[in-house]
Amino acid sequence: MVTGGNTNDCTRFTAVMEAIRVPRIGPGRPRVRPDHVLGDKGYSSKAIRTWLRRRGIPHTIPERADQIRNRARRGSRGGRPPAFDREAYKHRNVVERCFNRLKQWRGIATRYDKTTESYEAAVTLASLLMWA
Repeated sequence: MVTGGNTNDCTRFTAVMEAIRVPRIGPGRPRVRPDHVLGDKGYSSKAIRTWLRRRGIPHTIPERADQIRNRARRGSRGGRPPAFDREAYKHRNVVERCFNRLKQWRGIATRYDKTTESYEAAVTLASLLMWA
């Protein structure tokens, strides 16, 4: 999903998750639920965690410092901190490295393209060249 550069990624989280379609090798409908979601602190909101929990999708998202302080300030009413698996979180760097490699293309990093279609085409072309 392509948005403006000034739009937070977390605002489009549910739209991206609902657009997931992974085709199966054999017959059957495509998969629509990931096995696990890894996210950075930008995705640490109560709404996102609730959305994932309702769908039974395990997630590893660190808490922001202000959320930790607010929970501590509330004392026993603040609840328990969400589970966090450090070993699983280490695998998030694969995605970040991919973004960094894509941003080596000046047109992708600065979004020179005027239309969504041409920007998506540039990202696809750069991804194919990186893969080859």
